[in-house]
Amino acid sequence: MRTPLVAGNWKLHGSRESVVALADALRDGAENAAVEIAVCPSFVHLAEVGAALRGSAVALGAQDCAAQQQGAFTGEVAAAMLAEYGCRYAIVGHSERRSLFGDSDALVAEKFAAAQRAGLTPILCLGEQLAEREAAATESVLGRQLGAVLDTLGVAAFESAVIAYEPVWAIGTGVTASPEQAQAAHAYIRGQLAARDAAVAAGLRILYGGSVKPDNAAQLFACADIDGGLIGGASLVAEDFLNICRAAG
Repeated sequence: MRTPLVAGNWKLHGSRESVVALADALRDGAENAAVEIAVCPSFVHLAEVGAALRGSAVALGAQDCAAQQQGAFTGEVAAAMLAEYGCRYAIVGHSERRSLFGDSDALVAEKFAAAQRAGLTPILCLGEQLAEREAAATESVLGRQLGAVLDTLGVAAFESAVIAYEPVWAIGTGVTASPEQAQAAHAYIRGQLAARDAAVAAGLRILYGGSVKPDNAAQLFACADIDGGLIGGASLVAEDFLNICRAAG
């Protein structure tokens, strides 16, 4: 039985005051949660959000990590540094990192490995652009992105990992993939892993990330291969995020 995970990606939002207030509200509201909950604030807010969440049911995560462990890489943050601040998760391969900052499939695989070396659980993001979906290339894109990690690290690496399917055309647009579209993508991802190791595939949590809101969460999470969500904008409003968490339980 896979325990659902709902992770909030706060992206480039919030002030010191607002993120601590949000963390406080989530800590208080998540006491009896039936799902695992994590939040991923900006790097500069990790310490204060981590302090606010300490001892609570809400885990801390980072929005990215460097592929390198140390060295002359100005502006990067190593996975081991994140672990020192109490992070349990690190998002790698988010669509914005891929499209805006040029993170290649190979680099994402390196970041995935770096996160695991530091004891973090990587949340590997996969997803297609609108033009790719319209060209019926969804499965080939997902297969390529997933294959970069599988071919480099092997299927056993997914025993301690999470995948998030994020259709890029449904992020921040107000458009959500239908439950049928989302389930089909999740089933394809799980099937690719099952072809290598059925037990690993069965235990892997695959999250949906694409304009999840309190009013559509339950329908999405009812799908057989959707094990929670990677939540963007709705995670910035405590009650909305907690309602999504309740829907996953």
